[in-house]
Amino acid sequence: MLEEIKILAVESSCDETAAAVVVNGREVRSNIISSQIDLHTIYGGVVPEIASRKHVEHINYVIQEALDTAGVTLNDIDAVAVTYGPGLVGALLVGVAEAKAISYARNLPLIGVHHIEGHISANYIENPDLEPPYVCLVVSGGHSHLVKVVDYGVYEVLGRTRDDAAGEAFDKVARAIGLGYPGGPKIDRQAKLGNPQAIVFPRASIADHPYDFSFSGLKSAVLNYLNQCEMKGETYDQADVAASFQQAVVDVLTGHAMLAMEETGMKRLAIAGGVASNTALRQSMKEACTQRGIAFYSPSPILCTDNAAMIGAAAYYEYRKGVRHGLDLNAVPNLRLGDR
Repeated sequence: MLEEIKILAVESSCDETAAAVVVNGREVRSNIISSQIDLHTIYGGVVPEIASRKHVEHINYVIQEALDTAGVTLNDIDAVAVTYGPGLVGALLVGVAEAKAISYARNLPLIGVHHIEGHISANYIENPDLEPPYVCLVVSGGHSHLVKVVDYGVYEVLGRTRDDAAGEAFDKVARAIGLGYPGGPKIDRQAKLGNPQAIVFPRASIADHPYDFSFSGLKSAVLNYLNQCEMKGETYDQADVAASFQQAVVDVLTGHAMLAMEETGMKRLAIAGGVASNTALRQSMKEACTQRGIAFYSPSPILCTDNAAMIGAAAYYEYRKGVRHGLDLNAVPNLRLGDR
């Protein structure tokens, strides 16, 4: 019988204070998330200083709740894992300092985890049959990555965003059409009421890097459309704009992913990150994969958002490989996937 490795994981890269207890990388005993969305909504986005302060206020309580929910104490934990980048530096530092303190006080191994690697690993929690190699599309507020997962913890980045990430574009467009923050779920809901073919917005591609993403032109096209309507004294349908914008994003993400599947010959595709909870994207990917005989994997929406269970899943495979970090572990806000 496989030895049980219990990992206490901490995530604080942006505006969610999260802690989880994960066993053997796939069994989640607890997954506690304290969200700050309501607090930041009045500002139209995340305020880094406020986020950091709230992490300090909540992190001890969140960790204790994660332990209590899992029915364990720190005496039962085999290792401590924490997101150390990328993210907001002040927010990351709170989680890193907490994890190092627990590691030192309890003499537990410390494992620093890349935030995007965590998102990718969220797929392992609900999909026991998923193992590398496969391709993963990671789409979130700050990142758009197309990644070949060669092995656990071994990645080949096929493409990445050149400017605005998909989630960032969702937030900016949502604000422009009066939906507010957070943009992703609000556009998703509003788009269901509109016509995705009502307005033709551009689908950007980069000739010499076909896997890379660029959404700044799409965002500008939406803003230009709104400005033209205002200058002409014309009204626009909010739902049609949301649906047409969302369709443009979904078409690009799906098209890039299918190109990668074709050219790599892979037969398994996963999606991850906050935007991976978008219903139109999930449906588009599922249909495209079904047509091509590709196995499609996606985490539940709660595991698409920032959470600590995904960090514990990623950390387990690092732990098995003997990866350990010292007490000099620091926050790295611009950490790139593949860096250690």
